[in-house]
Amino acid sequence: MIFNLTEYGKAQEEMRILEERLKRLQQTHPIASKGFTKAGIRKMIARLHEELAVYEGSEHLRQSVSS
Repeated sequence: MIFNLTEYGKAQEEMRILEERLKRLQQTHPIASKGFTKAGIRKMIARLHEELAVYEGSEHLRQSVSS
């Protein structure tokens, strides 16, 4: 769970690193090769997307309430 801007930035950086890793795997290992590794990376990226979305939604709500 992301609770502040520092964690938000770290999550974005982690997602960027995972996306680069997935891209390298896709280039070096064609379809049907290293499938579990690619699937695991995709799941981690999806989890980060969800956490970022929850944080962004909560920040938007906090800004709306304080306005």
